[in-house]
Amino acid sequence: MARTQDESGQAAAKSGSTELVSVLGYILTVSYPLLAVSTGVRALFQLFLKEGVVNYLAPTLSFVAAICYLTATIGFAYRRRWAWRLSVGVLLFETFLTLIVGSLSLVIPEVVGRTVWRHFGADYGYFPLFQPAIGLVWLFWPSIMRQYGLQERK
Repeated sequence: MARTQDESGQAAAKSGSTELVSVLGYILTVSYPLLAVSTGVRALFQLFLKEGVVNYLAPTLSFVAAICYLTATIGFAYRRRWAWRLSVGVLLFETFLTLIVGSLSLVIPEVVGRTVWRHFGADYGYFPLFQPAIGLVWLFWPSIMRQYGLQERK
């Protein structure tokens, strides 16, 4: 039996969306651990090894960011309901802090300092700004939610 044009279009769209979800997953798999390490090492260096630090807010915020990135990575790695909820919560928290700290860094830059979220993540290619949005889109994708056991399998 030949496929109709509508069925072919639906199959192509489904294949395209599967590829998009796969690409988003690869981005998250690489970027979150990388940012966790880079911001964590930077924060630990500034907090404990760098001399002459007078404002500890920026390295502390970077350390909080590193913990968020690491926690989200753990949530992405385990396909369990608790891990999905953990990741969603962390990504929402990360988004909130990125917007707050990014805004404050424009208004009172001397207080905020050079944190990972300064200017909405400009030092990190704005990844801290759009990375949690990518993560949330990925986590709420129906096929990913099924992998976490949050929707019934078809």
